[in-house]
Amino acid sequence: MPAKNRLILGDNLQVLGRMLEEPRGSFDLVYIDPPFATNNVFRANAGRAATISSASDGNLAYSDVFDLATYIEFLETPVVVARDLLSADGSFYVHTDTKVGHYVKVMMDRVFGRSNFRNEITRIKSNPKNFDRRAYGNIKDTVLFYTKGGSYIWNEPRVLQSAEVINQRYSKVDESGRRYTTTPLHAPGETKDGATGSRWRGMLPPAGRHWRYPPTELDELDAARLIEWSSTGNPRKIIYADEVSANGVKMQDVWEYKDPQIPSYPTEKNLAMLEKIVATSSDEGSWVLDFFCGSGTTLRAAANLGRRWVGVDQSPVAIEAAQARLSDVEYVIRGASGGNCQDHKPSSANKAWRSRRQVESASRLRPSTNSLRSPLIPSTAPASTQSLTNCFPSSTVGSRLRFSRKDNAAIRP
Repeated sequence: MPAKNRLILGDNLQVLGRMLEEPRGSFDLVYIDPPFATNNVFRANAGRAATISSASDGNLAYSDVFDLATYIEFLETPVVVARDLLSADGSFYVHTDTKVGHYVKVMMDRVFGRSNFRNEITRIKSNPKNFDRRAYGNIKDTVLFYTKGGSYIWNEPRVLQSAEVINQRYSKVDESGRRYTTTPLHAPGETKDGATGSRWRGMLPPAGRHWRYPPTELDELDAARLIEWSSTGNPRKIIYADEVSANGVKMQDVWEYKDPQIPSYPTEKNLAMLEKIVATSSDEGSWVLDFFCGSGTTLRAAANLGRRWVGVDQSPVAIEAAQARLSDVEYVIRGASGGNCQDHKPSSANKAWRSRRQVESASRLRPSTNSLRSPLIPSTAPASTQSLTNCFPSSTVGSRLRFSRKDNAAIRP
């Protein structure tokens, strides 16, 4: 990969095809937020980027008019190519909604293999709705998480628990005054052959269950006084509140990251959510790819966390929004043909502003006590956006090319 970040205006399949000519396996993370086949046309008017507008003076952001079969093919073809751009340790996240998400998952299973599916994450995207229709309110969408293989980058995300939860769940107090609770030392499922199904201290795990730890580790826990024995001889593991309070608990698959109320681009996603994904599934210096980059939220998150990035979109409106968000970052902006258009270099003021953003991002990535919600960084930035009029020929922004299944198979290396 080249040393510089890249922002590319053009058809993503053409761009990804050119990237196959470079060394493959360069990207540790791909995240995409593609259209959802909503049969809507999204326009960005001044002050109205959050709405679906049919106003004649609105700037076309993107068209999301598809039948289902065409939509899945539209999505699968570049996903197949992007998979080959992933490193052996790479992860792929695709944002989708409740109407097409199950079809997208079948497609992703086909491309990555069912064994490489990791999570279907439910994302709380908005406040409760009161629409006048005969159905439950829709406040969620979905993020599908896949990996290229069984070994992948994973920086464990943790979530702090509130003082109220700590006091409620850790109600016991030991002789030194430390609050604690206990959990069973056994788990569902029998182990017929193996240490966790054998006797420990003369007892077997209950029927239909197995020890959570081999007997040797159970002895170590008991020696460290981390097992509480009941009056009837039932052992349970001790968990101290102060340790949980300091380290947090494992992040689950229901997230609350609401969309910005005043977005710079239609369907703009929550920056804190993208920072969490980038921090979890890539390392500092990793390359991150988003080939439906929109207003550049993924790219902004990657820049904040010291990752390198490539963003692709065929919408000039999207590219201009991304430029505004990336005014403090050094990158090359290109057309789909690969020729350099311009180098963007931030001013000293923008570099200082970026440093403040990186500090804020690091602070936000510490485990949060407010469920899984994190505050948003405003999308506004010191303006340095340049006009794209003379940068790209109009031929790079036409209707998206369509490819048959035969063509799809042909591009597989």
